[in-house]
Amino acid sequence: MTVTLTSDIKTTNRCRIIVSVTNDLVTDQRVHRACMAMHEAGYCVTLVGRRLQGSERVERPYRTQRMRLLFKRKALFYAEYNIRLFFKLLFSRADCFYANDTDTLLANYCAARIRGKALFFDAHEMFPEVPELVGRPAVKRVWQGIEDWILPRMARRMKEQQGGGRMAAVTVCQSIADIYRERYGLEMGVVRNVPMRRRKAIATSIEKQNILLYQGAVNIGRGIEWVMDAMRYLPDYRFVIAGVGDVYDKLRAKNNADNVVFMGRLEPEKLYELTLSARLGISLLENRGLNYYYSLPNRIADFVQAGVPVLATDFPEIRRVVEGYGIGTLVPPQPFDAENCCSEPPDAKELARKIEETVSFWDAMAEDERQTRFAKAAADLSWDNDKKTLLEKINYLVIKP
Repeated sequence: MTVTLTSDIKTTNRCRIIVSVTNDLVTDQRVHRACMAMHEAGYCVTLVGRRLQGSERVERPYRTQRMRLLFKRKALFYAEYNIRLFFKLLFSRADCFYANDTDTLLANYCAARIRGKALFFDAHEMFPEVPELVGRPAVKRVWQGIEDWILPRMARRMKEQQGGGRMAAVTVCQSIADIYRERYGLEMGVVRNVPMRRRKAIATSIEKQNILLYQGAVNIGRGIEWVMDAMRYLPDYRFVIAGVGDVYDKLRAKNNADNVVFMGRLEPEKLYELTLSARLGISLLENRGLNYYYSLPNRIADFVQAGVPVLATDFPEIRRVVEGYGIGTLVPPQPFDAENCCSEPPDAKELARKIEETVSFWDAMAEDERQTRFAKAAADLSWDNDKKTLLEKINYLVIKP
């Protein structure tokens, strides 16, 4: 196990919170924002994840620990991770266990119940509905079974909330919170996956280029290949893909267009500078289950903070933001082919036309109108707002009345 400690952490009587994830900590900005919010509020935070071969060094103002695991993928990985995490929590000094997503929930719940500790569940998505489980009903049943066993018990516990071992839960949008309430009676707060507010004015000195930008995880069902196919009809534009993921190597190997550029993973400030120069942000999702259908991709908020309009799929939470603030254009979702577990691709020429129309619309808009729309959206889609909800929940769990 590798442990990273920083010199500004002192051993005190502050409430101790152990936060757990199944990734290597490097790129998970949502979890980092949550840990920083708790750290700055005076909590003693330890973030636990895993170490991969080639994982970059992690330096944070709170404690981090990464476990080296024997198994890297699938069932054996999740089993090993949760068993080791359970025993770690069982013997760690802590006041609250913070589970990120269902893949860490089993170990956290069992340890919290045995030790009478507070439990906080942060559902970044509807885990049994992730696209990777589409077409894998047996695996999906396992994760659904874990939620079916734990979440009703959490709901009952949250209604009682007597003595030690309080519990609370949040998720990323109201639509998912409504589903969990109807399914399990679980009351969840909403802490959106949105970035920190960029206080300085959007840099006007950065010249806009004919860049269509996708940023974030390069995973299945993100519509990246659709835009790649449309680029042959957009010779004056470049499609820039910033990020890595499950299908990154596959798409990069397939690419034979000069105006499609794979940037890989970028540091946050370099990514922000790239975003500022883009003409249009791309967020086209396939209808791969409820998890995508009710998602609000954090890249949309990132585009908003940089004043970049978006072309996005017309799903409920996305529509609420894009139409509500007038910061982009929506396109209907493509029909989903259940037999082949994929969406029918759009007509490449028609998609290219839609992209050009959207760019032309924003080029013709008065600058003061554009600035007004994005300023209003940026003020709302900001971590400054959502961290207040997070800290209210944490304070309720660990501060004695």
